[in-house]
Amino acid sequence: MSTTLTFAKALNTALADEMESDSTVVVFGEDVGPLGGVFRITDGLTARFGEERCFDTPLAESGIMGMAIGMAMNGLRPVVEMQFDAFAYPAFEQVVSHVAKMPNRTKGKVKLPMVIRIPYAGGIGGVEHHCDSSESYYAHTPGLTVVAPATVQDAYTMLRDAIRHPDPVVFLEPKKLYWSKEDLELESLRESVGSFGRAVVAREGSDATLIAYGPSVSTALNAAAAAAEEGRSLEVIDVRSIVPFDDETVAASVRKTGRAVVIAEAPGFASVASEIVARVQERCFHSLAAPVLRVTGFDIPYPAPKLEQFYLPSVDRILDAVDDLQWEDA
Repeated sequence: MSTTLTFAKALNTALADEMESDSTVVVFGEDVGPLGGVFRITDGLTARFGEERCFDTPLAESGIMGMAIGMAMNGLRPVVEMQFDAFAYPAFEQVVSHVAKMPNRTKGKVKLPMVIRIPYAGGIGGVEHHCDSSESYYAHTPGLTVVAPATVQDAYTMLRDAIRHPDPVVFLEPKKLYWSKEDLELESLRESVGSFGRAVVAREGSDATLIAYGPSVSTALNAAAAAAEEGRSLEVIDVRSIVPFDDETVAASVRKTGRAVVIAEAPGFASVASEIVARVQERCFHSLAAPVLRVTGFDIPYPAPKLEQFYLPSVDRILDAVDDLQWEDA
């Protein structure tokens, strides 16, 4: 029997299911207790599991992360919420110096099975420090797994995968997708957890490949639908897992189509999008009919709410990039 879930409710359900099945899972962060978080992702968890397993913390992200490290070192599986993307920066030293390095530092003797949930990216009319796309910082840090779901189903299955993962996971949640909905067979999904670390073909196509993750996947799909009306067939790859990266699925698509555009909200310089371009160029050079292009945020701080529509990748910007893929040689 299918159930209509929002992206936010799928995350909430995943947290509840893991807390139910594993008593070592604890959830904490700013306002995640009785309030249920600013986006209500943890709604009802304190009432159901008690204040010892879902609780509020002081407004001190470095302290939140330090406490999570200690808990993970001593047999618990903490899931911490950073509330907003840029709010995580005070905890960044803890993440880079300790979360990412502890297993290597101890030659694998100390594991840190923990999830850092970060509501991230734009599209909600938020101000500075509320709409950053910070994935490059984490992806550049060896020792971290970094994922960004783009569908309601992946919100559920990937969060459960992340909580079960033996190593630390940075779980990026696109804020603008929290209210998106899908009809899911939840009972069957509870038995199908385990697709972690793989990209998927979100839409089949033959003329060019659009490569995206997180909040940019829906924009890429809209661009592919618009291109189809003009007779151009675009394949869309949902990366899902930034680290580890699924080269096989991405490269197979680009080899098939011969053209590619990478789409991401983050600024383009020294970005995950840059890395994807490099990996595609290295693996698909002899199959490419044109250089791999990028459609990203601009290399500026995130703009004021009234200007974000000009900053974020759009269908028109994507289609303009597709038009630049040297079709005269086709």
